[in-house]
Amino acid sequence: METRELRYFVAVAEELHFGRAAQRLGIAQPPLSRAIGRLERRLDIVLLERDSRGVALTGAGAVLLQEARAALDAVEAAERRTRRAALAATGRPAVVLAAKAGASGELLAKLLDAYAAEPGAVAVDVVLCGPGEQAPVLRSGRADVALLHRPFDDTAGFDTEDLRTESQFAILPAGHPLSARPHLRLAEVTGLPDLPLPRWPRPDGTFPDGPGPKVRDHTQLTQLIALGRACAVVPESGCTGLGDGLVAVPVSDAPHVTTVIAWPPHSRSTAVAGLVRAATAL
Repeated sequence: METRELRYFVAVAEELHFGRAAQRLGIAQPPLSRAIGRLERRLDIVLLERDSRGVALTGAGAVLLQEARAALDAVEAAERRTRRAALAATGRPAVVLAAKAGASGELLAKLLDAYAAEPGAVAVDVVLCGPGEQAPVLRSGRADVALLHRPFDDTAGFDTEDLRTESQFAILPAGHPLSARPHLRLAEVTGLPDLPLPRWPRPDGTFPDGPGPKVRDHTQLTQLIALGRACAVVPESGCTGLGDGLVAVPVSDAPHVTTVIAWPPHSRSTAVAGLVRAATAL
């Protein structure tokens, strides 16, 4: 299968409408329909059910949609990494590191300082991501290496090294009845009707349903907590530098969070190897 065919199929499978898919691809509808038909004949499989009511994916089509997305992502990642390798050959080397905004700040600073002291170190471009965005950024090739957090981030398919494991704390407004407790249980924090947990955006930009306020970054979150509109459960490193009006209380039964450095298993970048080496030596 050609990447062009996969792009055509993904557009139709996502739109479930040949006209909208053609418009999205910038082509006429008849050649798009013919291309999908040729693909089905070559595979000897029906991928899309067509009738007067519209288009629907078959079971085989759903499988191909998932595989095609992964294949196209891999092609785009290869293109991005190849361009960066070409830049390195012209004397402008750089490595891109993805990290969650507001998390592991001290660890990240130490890592960058340690790597900068290594012989042959190159410039590090840091991409600060929203919750759960680092792994997709790494998979897409927009980053060469990332700091991820288990159990929240998906590390499947990456090579990883554990850097540190932390307990979690509840961030509450000062003066709240629970803020004076020596420790809390997770059910006590997640069940507070007056301080709902925040809602972070999904990868597609939408927010899950719930009573909590919508937040996009750590600064918004801490302001809402100080105003008595929300609470949060974060790793211990996320409690550093809390401003006035905020209190951190240990959550005894919250799962521990392990920060890992992750990179694609096929990476041959000496800069990535140097960052991993510096990170594991901290």
